[in-house]
Amino acid sequence: MIPKNLTNRTAIITGAAQGIGKAIAIRLAEAGARVAIADLNLEKARETAREIGIDALALPLDVANAERVQNTVDECLNTWGRIDILVNNAGIVGRDVLVKDLTEGDWDQVLDINLKGTFLCSRAVIAPMLNQKKGAIVSVASIAGKEGNPSMAPYSVSKAGIICFTKVLAKEHLEDNIRVNCISPALIETPLLADVEPEQLDYMTSKIPLGRLGQPEEVAAVVHFLASDDASFVTGQCYDVSGGRATY
Repeated sequence: MIPKNLTNRTAIITGAAQGIGKAIAIRLAEAGARVAIADLNLEKARETAREIGIDALALPLDVANAERVQNTVDECLNTWGRIDILVNNAGIVGRDVLVKDLTEGDWDQVLDINLKGTFLCSRAVIAPMLNQKKGAIVSVASIAGKEGNPSMAPYSVSKAGIICFTKVLAKEHLEDNIRVNCISPALIETPLLADVEPEQLDYMTSKIPLGRLGQPEEVAAVVHFLASDDASFVTGQCYDVSGGRATY
């Protein structure tokens, strides 16, 4: 049974139309939260919102665009009056290519979405959370941000940045009752893997001691914990969801 410990809470989940984000949105909704499915793909976001039901709101969002991020936050505030939880989930893998062959465009695209997007969305919810004197931010990093995956420099660096940004933001708001944490999944079975070369998939799977891919629902369970008051003494942390892969 999923505990109903998010009743009357509101949550924004970025990149929530499918994959891990969708699983997180469903899990938080089942725990009683009202959820904003914020995604670049509005049609899929609407499908997910319809699947969840009356307490879900589909919103278009480009996380790398500050104005659109603020519009999304304002829409949630206008609809529900508060924002209790932000889950920074939106992200891309980028091209599987060695650093010597990377283009500036390859680098900028991944860093803009994964890292800049996390910064913009987090910055936008701080003001309402300060007004409420409470809030929880959970960002999705990656085990690649700890270990550095070959041929995935922009992705690995962006996820390392999310881990560090989490610690910075948590320390800035220790006295404001705003908790900031992140998770570092290993390989999770989602549509995002369609962009990864088979050889790279085999390489990453071989490094997971449990010997299998993770499931989106397993990630969502950890996010749920960190977003809830059950984690009231947890901030500035990075929780691995890696099947035992983490080496530091």
